[in-house]
Amino acid sequence: MEQKTTDELYHEIKTATDAQDFLSVNAEQLLSRSLCGHLQALLKQKGLSRADVVRGSQLDRAYIYQIFSGTRKPSRDKLIAIAFGLSLTDGEAQQLLKLSGYRELYARDKRDALILYTLVRGQGILETNELLFSQGMATLSPPAG
Repeated sequence: MEQKTTDELYHEIKTATDAQDFLSVNAEQLLSRSLCGHLQALLKQKGLSRADVVRGSQLDRAYIYQIFSGTRKPSRDKLIAIAFGLSLTDGEAQQLLKLSGYRELYARDKRDALILYTLVRGQGILETNELLFSQGMATLSPPAG
């Protein structure tokens, strides 16, 4: 099934005569309300394992497993690192931040702009952390040790 745009869904909400019918018809189009549910869906969609996310995010394995099981809520930076671990596009990363209640990456913020720069280019967490470090900014994940 093709993904509907937010505008298309909004139009359907405005014209729907029954809320339950709208939900039934669009069940696959609506986001999971929980972060762990959304992360699980992204894992499946990307064909990745939690171990892949650990490697790609450079975060601690136990921490990642706690986030994916819903027992811990990540900080904004850790969630961005997870976005890199999931190989998300810039748009997918923005959606993940928004769903989690964090502000989206803002192109006028220098640090956010650098993170967006690497996301748009499909670069990984290593390149992102190196770029942030070279500009004297906090990295997204601790250096591998």
